[in-house]
Amino acid sequence: MPPRIVVVGSVNLDLVVRVARLPEPGETVGGGTFARVPGGKGANQAVACARLGAEVTMVGAVGRDPFADEALAGLREAGVTLELEASDEPTGVAVIQVDDEGETTISVASGANAMVAVAALPSHDAVLCQLEVPDEAVLAAWEACTGLFCLNAAPARPIALDADLTVVNRLELETLVRRDGLVALTLGSEGAVLLDDGEELARATPPAVDAVDGTAAGDAFTACLLVSLLEGRPEDVALRRACAAGALAASRFGAQPSLPTADEVDTILARG
Repeated sequence: MPPRIVVVGSVNLDLVVRVARLPEPGETVGGGTFARVPGGKGANQAVACARLGAEVTMVGAVGRDPFADEALAGLREAGVTLELEASDEPTGVAVIQVDDEGETTISVASGANAMVAVAALPSHDAVLCQLEVPDEAVLAAWEACTGLFCLNAAPARPIALDADLTVVNRLELETLVRRDGLVALTLGSEGAVLLDDGEELARATPPAVDAVDGTAAGDAFTACLLVSLLEGRPEDVALRRACAAGALAASRFGAQPSLPTADEVDTILARG
């Protein structure tokens, strides 16, 4: 049986401009190209989990506007079950700039994501949340969780809950109210470390890739780590697979279009 994951989180439409370099404050950089891509950390992680073989339900909210169908296209294509509220607020939007080195700047208008609420959850093995939705929704999901609760604590802010698995980068680690349990600390190109109550369990580095767009690399990492652990893989193997998934995502353009399948993760790891 594939793992059953409920994702409670954001759904956005990403408005992406590719430029040679990111502008300085007050500067305009021309010569860019434009694309509209389904995104939102919640939706990205739901699509990633589905591509990695999980059965996924997405709980969130979108507006009653033309952006909604575009924002949901990737979830539908991946076969994710949708449990979404239709809000009078507009569908969430992220404005993203990506340079030739794959570095990004991202500004988000939450819109309908600020309206996400949780009453009950479908049957699950794990619940996965991020912090692009209100604290009340995340806390309600944690309280309703009957399996493993995973929190990707991004964007960084303190929230008082006790996750079974927490995924953070260096900045986000500083905002955690609790640091016990399993904590995966991502280190960018240096890879990641898995800690248990502060003690190092495993460390992994990503395979070498040419960076194109880092927008959803963290989402791919989080999803692959969670799915791998639910599949019963050892912690070091799960962490190595997660680093590979993040690297693959960073080597491709866009958020959801960049997310790898399980076979792709296996293939790049097999290359050594």
